[in-house]
Amino acid sequence: MIRFRDILSLVVCGFLTGQACFAAPMTVVDARGGGLRPGMRVDGASKIQLKDGERVTLIGADGRAITLRGVYAGVIAKGGGGGTQNPRAALAALISTRNDRASQVGAIRAGANAVPLPDPWLIDISRPGARCIREGERPIWWRPDATAQTPFTVYPIDRSWRADFAWQAGQDTMAAPDLAKLDGVKTFLIAVPGQDNAISINMIPKDVTDPLVLSSWMLEKACVQQADAYFRLIQKELDQPQSQPTPSARTSE
Repeated sequence: MIRFRDILSLVVCGFLTGQACFAAPMTVVDARGGGLRPGMRVDGASKIQLKDGERVTLIGADGRAITLRGVYAGVIAKGGGGGTQNPRAALAALISTRNDRASQVGAIRAGANAVPLPDPWLIDISRPGARCIREGERPIWWRPDATAQTPFTVYPIDRSWRADFAWQAGQDTMAAPDLAKLDGVKTFLIAVPGQDNAISINMIPKDVTDPLVLSSWMLEKACVQQADAYFRLIQKELDQPQSQPTPSARTSE
């Protein structure tokens, strides 16, 4: 099993070893043309052709995102997509883009003044906005205030069905039932006392595992509250002292 810190180390192999990394891969977030699809990994130094109206957005190993628009013919990223940066500097650079990127997708309100998530994969149903989940995983509803027993109702956007639930006092998480196949992006209306929250669900392919890429993907999809939680998770891992393996330790795969 590869640890969280090990993935970050692979991202910044040039900084840690003093040697050049392999050609840095880039992960496709959105693709309208170019023969690409979300979740694909491509060489940042490879060439791409985009017709008029086509567009692709990709994330480098250091979390930086680029968007190419047609008409375009050339390399995907100058310098091959990065990947040789100090992990702390890479995280700081990614966090510094947070507000601008959120503003570009109209999501600044969705993340502003939000209660911090204890886990980046929880779905806060107390406020509207975009949310991200891993492909194939069931959403986990979460509420910031678990003091009282509280009902809530989930509808699809067309209100063709409804499902009623109730939080128990002291309960702050709940596994969502398999209400519908969440392919692509689905929007739900979650009625909590006093308001209806429209929440759109964005799928992140299950083979996207790099921490900086995941948090950057969340920003691109306007999942700002979750991206903030992922930033804290990365920072916590970086702040932990790195243990030295013993000579007899076996490397897990």
